[in-house]
Formats: sequence, C-alpha cells, structure tokens
Amino acid sequence: MINKDFFKALDDLEAERKIDKDTFIKTLETALTSAYKKMYGEAKSAMVRLIPEKSTIRIYSYKTVVDVVEDPDKEISLADAKLNKKSSKVGDVVMQEETTKDFGRIAAQTAKQVVMQKLREMERQNAVSELSEKEDELLTTIVRRVDGDNVYVQIPGTNTEGVMMKNDQIPGDKFNVGDRVKVYVKKIKESFKGLQIQVSRSNIGFVRKLFELEIPEVASGEIKIKNIARDAGNRAKVALFTDRPNVDVIGACVGNRGTRINTIINELNGEKIDLVEYSADPLEYIARALSPAKVLSVETNDSLNMSQVIVPDDKLSLAIGRGGQNVRLAAKLTGWKIDVKPESYLKPAQKAEETETEYELTELSDEDSFDSMNDLEELKPLDE
Repeated sequence: MINKDFFKALDDLEAERKIDKDTFIKTLETALTSAYKKMYGEAKSAMVRLIPEKSTIRIYSYKTVVDVVEDPDKEISLADAKLNKKSSKVGDVVMQEETTKDFGRIAAQTAKQVVMQKLREMERQNAVSELSEKEDELLTTIVRRVDGDNVYVQIPGTNTEGVMMKNDQIPGDKFNVGDRVKVYVKKIKESFKGLQIQVSRSNIGFVRKLFELEIPEVASGEIKIKNIARDAGNRAKVALFTDRPNVDVIGACVGNRGTRINTIINELNGEKIDLVEYSADPLEYIARALSPAKVLSVETNDSLNMSQVIVPDDKLSLAIGRGGQNVRLAAKLTGWKIDVKPESYLKPAQKAEETETEYELTELSDEDSFDSMNDLEELKPLDE
C-alpha cells in the first residue's frame, strides 16, 4: 500500500531531479480514482485523495441528495442523508470515506506505473526545456560516433547526442571519435524517436556565432551583423554595420595583424571571408558586396528589384566569381538581383554621358577580402 516511504520517495525525486511533487500527486490521484472505479464499478462516483502531510491515502464516494432515488450509485434519498447529517437538503452532495483494505494491492501497482510513466515524461520535458536554451548557440562538443555521413556529438552538460548530417558539415571536415569540435545548434525538436538535436557547421548561424565569440565589438553590439551569405567551405560575405562613427568595423573584425579574422577562417577550414561595410544606400551597398572586384557604376530598378553593375573588362571574371559564386553571394547578401556587365558593354556615347551623371563610388580594395595571413601583410596593426 502507499505509505510513508512512498511519499519520502516523491520528496527525493523533487529534490534530486527537480520534478514537481504536486504534479505527481495530482496525476496519481486521477489514476487511482480510475483504478478504483474499475474495481468497484464505473458508475460509482468516487475520488481518491493523497495526503502527504499524513503520508496516507483516502477514498471517498459521493452521492447527490434527491427526493426519489433513480441511480443508487450516484444518488441518496433525503431521509438516508439526514441520518448522517440532519441539515442535509435536496441537491447537497454527501461524501463518505470508503475502506481501502481490498484496494491496497491495486493502488500500489497503479502508483508504481504512474510514477514511472510520469517520471519519464517529466524528465523528457525538463530535457527539452533545458536544451531549448541551447538552440541558436555555439557549443564545443565531442564526437561520440561517426555513422556513414552522419556525425554524432555529445552535447555538453547533458546525456544527449546531437547529429550533424552531411549537408551540415563544411566540405573538407574530417572527424574522429573523441575529437573536440565547435558546432551551431540549429534546431531542437521532438519526434516519435525522441528528442532530436540538429547541429551544423555549414549554417550561416555558425559564422555569426564565431564572429560573436572572436570579436568583442560584435558580441557587445557595437558592431552589428546585418546579413551573411555563404557558400560553406568556399566563401562567405558578412555585412557589418555600426552607428558609432569612431568604430572601424572592418579593422575591428580583422584584428591586430589579422588575428581575429584568421581564427575564424581556421575554424572554417580556410573558407574565404569578404567583410562588407553595410550602407543604407543600395548603390553603395551593392558595389561593396561585389568585393574584391572594382565597381565603376551601379544602376537599380526598384520596381523589379534589379541592379546593373559595370566593372572594368579585366575585372569581370573577378566580379562574377568562379561559377558565378561572387555575384550570387552578393545578390543574396544585399537582396538585389545583380547583372554584371563589362565596361566595354557601354556604347561610347552612353559611356561619356554616364561618366558625367552616374553615381560615383569609392574604389573597393582587395583588402576587404581575407583568406589567409598573406592577405594582411600590408595592414597596419590595429589596437584591439
């Protein structure tokens, strides 16, 4: 039968596993009431109450006082009710405590089943709640196993695995059991198989979190990341913005002799990173986004959300990039469709006219694109 040890066990569960004892008790009362009705008749009105203060269980049957009894399981006559309580009147509910002697074994079995089921359910809920706080975070994990193209990592502070599928890995990533690896938690969800944690190194969130980790000005909000476009393993473009005139967004992200940006690049297996200073002027923003290519002019069509960019003939391939990568990432970064044309595309008359009227853009430097320390030899050290 449910006794003092049972209630002591509930206290221990609450203390050790942070599982609310009151929730257990309410669930158990409902289950025991159902079990009692199955044993003594579903039609009978009854309820089971657990009393932790006295470490005991009470079972009550209750009936409604009526003039004429039609359902003996749920109704009692006014005359019979007055035998127990003289002030009884029609409509009152009369409660009577029932013996629990024969119900003891059933109650104990039911209690065990409910506790185990509720324990599993609440542990799962607690795990989901705890892990949900890790979503959209950068974690240092340990590779637990490699199964085909999927890599399973240990989520720190839990007994839960995260899975990194092939498309969430950076091309060139190699993993062995026991390796420490940084991952981005992109999604946590429940399924019929249990809790699933999807982690990634190819997601743009991975780059964003690395910037927050390595660049204090980004972590503090002094420098904001407006957008990221990425071809994982090859190239990423990061649009940066600050409303503080004394902050050099590019210099701060590069760091003294490139230490900051190179730490990020190394984590990305050498992936090139174009640092793009965001501008509210779409003409300037589009030109900067095509870094490291030099841009001569930009025209936009707002209604079609399209832009035409003119570059020197010898910079056309650089602006477009291998397989169209550079212009594709620039379009994704800015949100504009970009059509790149060489300078020779313009007719001489048009060229002369546009030279006088078109928006002038500051020439972009190749130093805004970084893929190794060699790119940074010309940069002066910056005070971090």
